[in-house]
Amino acid sequence: MRKFKTESKKLLDLMINSIYTNREIFLRELISNASDAVDKLYFRSLTDKDVQLGKDELAIRVSYDKDARTVTVSDSGIGMTKDELDRNLGTIAHSDSLAFKLDNAEAQGDDVDIIGQFGVGFYSAFMVAKSVRVVSRAYGSDEAWAWESDGVEGYSIQEAERAGHGTDIILTLKDDSENDTYDTFLSEYGLKSLIKRYSNYVRYPVQMEVSKSREKPKPEDAGDDYTPEYETYFELDTINSMVPIWKRNKSEVAEEEYNEFYKTDFHDFADPARTFSVHAEGALSYDALLFIPGRAPFDLYSKDFKKGLALYSSNVLIMEKCEELLPDHYNFVRGVVDSQDLTLNISRETLQHNSQLRAIGRKIEKKITSELQKMRDNDREEYEKFFENFGRGLKFGIYTSYGMLKDQLADLLLFYSAKQERLVTLPEYVEAMPEGQKAIYYAAGESIDRLGKLPVVKTVLGKGYDVLLCTQDVDEFCFQSMMTYGPEPELDAEDKPIEGTGPKELKNVASGDLDLASEEEKKEAEEAAKENEALFAAMKDALGDAVTSVAVSSRLTDAPACISAAGPISLEMERIMAQMPDGGEAPKSERVLELNVKHPVFDVLKAAQEAGDADKVKLYAEVLYNQALIVEGMPIDDPVAYANAVTKLMA
Repeated sequence: MRKFKTESKKLLDLMINSIYTNREIFLRELISNASDAVDKLYFRSLTDKDVQLGKDELAIRVSYDKDARTVTVSDSGIGMTKDELDRNLGTIAHSDSLAFKLDNAEAQGDDVDIIGQFGVGFYSAFMVAKSVRVVSRAYGSDEAWAWESDGVEGYSIQEAERAGHGTDIILTLKDDSENDTYDTFLSEYGLKSLIKRYSNYVRYPVQMEVSKSREKPKPEDAGDDYTPEYETYFELDTINSMVPIWKRNKSEVAEEEYNEFYKTDFHDFADPARTFSVHAEGALSYDALLFIPGRAPFDLYSKDFKKGLALYSSNVLIMEKCEELLPDHYNFVRGVVDSQDLTLNISRETLQHNSQLRAIGRKIEKKITSELQKMRDNDREEYEKFFENFGRGLKFGIYTSYGMLKDQLADLLLFYSAKQERLVTLPEYVEAMPEGQKAIYYAAGESIDRLGKLPVVKTVLGKGYDVLLCTQDVDEFCFQSMMTYGPEPELDAEDKPIEGTGPKELKNVASGDLDLASEEEKKEAEEAAKENEALFAAMKDALGDAVTSVAVSSRLTDAPACISAAGPISLEMERIMAQMPDGGEAPKSERVLELNVKHPVFDVLKAAQEAGDADKVKLYAEVLYNQALIVEGMPIDDPVAYANAVTKLMA
């Protein structure tokens, strides 16, 4: 027995037990090696006129023997001599494929695509096999040789027989144990699944004898009651697709083919809403085929959802979901990225340089943004369907980036316009603003119907201004992160901002001062506040810590009172945060009870105060406060007490 070269025992143990995390990739590695062997022979046929063969003669075959517990991967490639077996398999981390790739870099062109780089993929076989036998016959040689090892101490090389050029790798699988199952690799389904999963786009046919069913010929003497009989037979089938759909000329691929690929590979029953591709050449060349789904997966917003694109290197699957290729706000996008320029780690399970992924990811992000803009501008109905499914994620993108992404994402957002009664973009809202409007107004709550009935919304609409009705939990957080929307202010000849230009402040109609009152209205409010100072103080005492103050409202027309928030936390934000797991510790809004001093109810309040009826003032204050909360869709602390108070007033 020959000993492995280098510190073989330690290194081989590292190969088998440490480098690879997923043992099922052994088949990927062996098929990739077989593809390289076939590629080398095909390249020789292109450069040596004495080698006569065509691509149709070159193939890879996978087979299994359940009784003998063997899996065999055979190729019709260039094969290996005795010395090459010793050098390639006896020296760990020697890559004959890499050497070939470097020696023929200029000449091989697109007709040859060498996959191997490190010379260690073969040893992944020992993750599942207790022994490996390699029988190989070099092209043009009459001799065949067998390399055999148990993956522990060393290996042997002996003469063997093989009908033609190429290589057979025979794995004798380990026995099943309590913790490990290897029988899955001894089934037609198990091997086919692995081939389709990892090696579906290897450029040469990967073939297997597969079982099929057919109807037996009907006997000539069969009666009318004859029942058809079926038999199982075996046939050599090509399992892999070979040519990736993303590398085919777009003009040659029908939309139905893209749709079928999407539904099959990404396990969706609905056609994608959009299909688009990216082709890049240069220092980092790659192809990408991307899909915007037609519907949201059920677990999109769950902690179990994992974003990412399928990452291929030279048509071989490296990662099913590479997260680095997609930003969180585009987590719904599905697709593949394929590049032969990626610097992979030794196991080909991850990459050595994430900068390559970041470079690809940035370009893909720009492409997705561009495609969404096209959909928004050219197919509004389809875009609104998309936004219903995935718009929440775009808003979260702005919120979680603390507004840094608003320039990229804000124009993609849709909100319901109370004035136009349809979904509008922020540019459409701004375009429809009357002259002199200083802010973009919005209201946040549970439903459009409820928001449309809010007194403050009606007041703003009455001023001629539109209000965006926001019903998603992230809406207000998104707007607070943005703070403003619109281009920078225009400058005059002296480089001073021109009044009326520049970004518009985003204002919640239920928070703070909207600055909608005229000077006359402001003066009247100030006078009313001063005149009724004692009444407001009594109502504040009656409500205690429930409110920070009681004030005159300049935003109400028909309603007697409303609740506004003086600080950064609105009533709706308080409601949303209260529903979170740690909602009991969530910050509260600074509530202000605003009174409409022109409403008949206020006259009743004044009369009670002037009569010195403190109990009635307290009762009125509690009723108005709770009514205002109900209108805002907020819970009241004591519904029974509120009902009793209303009853008392009616008695």
